[in-house]
Amino acid sequence: MVFKPNYNMQRAERNRAKQAKKDEKLREKEEAAARRKAEGESTDAAPAEGSTPGDTNAA
Repeated sequence: MVFKPNYNMQRAERNRAKQAKKDEKLREKEEAAARRKAEGESTDAAPAEGSTPGDTNAA
């Protein structure tokens, strides 16, 4: 006997897969941002002498 297709179940499965993929991308993006932030904090721990924040024309 052939079963009738259950389109609602198929759509729900596609939506679950799509949401899982979006969540994975978001998690990877947040981890990358956290890594960049951690690297920035470690390199910016000691600012250069004589420079002030916002001073773009220091010569």
